[in-house]
Amino acid sequence: MLLLAVMGLALPLSAKAGFKSKLAVEIDGLKNKQGQVCVSIFASSQGFPNNRDRILQTQCTKINETPLLMSFDNLKAGNYAVAVIHDQNNDSTLNLNGLGMPIEGFGFSRNPEIRTSAPKFGEAAFLVAGPNTNIQIQLKYF
Repeated sequence: MLLLAVMGLALPLSAKAGFKSKLAVEIDGLKNKQGQVCVSIFASSQGFPNNRDRILQTQCTKINETPLLMSFDNLKAGNYAVAVIHDQNNDSTLNLNGLGMPIEGFGFSRNPEIRTSAPKFGEAAFLVAGPNTNIQIQLKYF
């Protein structure tokens, strides 16, 4: 009985798997308006959060307002994770100090707690399952 109920729930989602969704990312907590903000979307744990070869979609934009809103189109239904950097010197890289600590702002979908390293994909993953998905990312600075 439970299996039938679970299967029944899965059918509508798989029937909609062919549609394309829009993701809106709101970035808050910017320290200043210098440089640009770069947002990268990953569709799996492979390469998350910093392997450029594994990025599904990426976009950088000048900071003209805060919070900053960026959007991505044509995402299939599924799990994704987003990494954001406040690229203050416009080099499209999260710059680090001599100890390997970021000297520019950064953030991740679902705003996981940052301890000694970047979060795992599962800590930042969210589901895209409808025509519009909205997430909010709070930037952190060390």
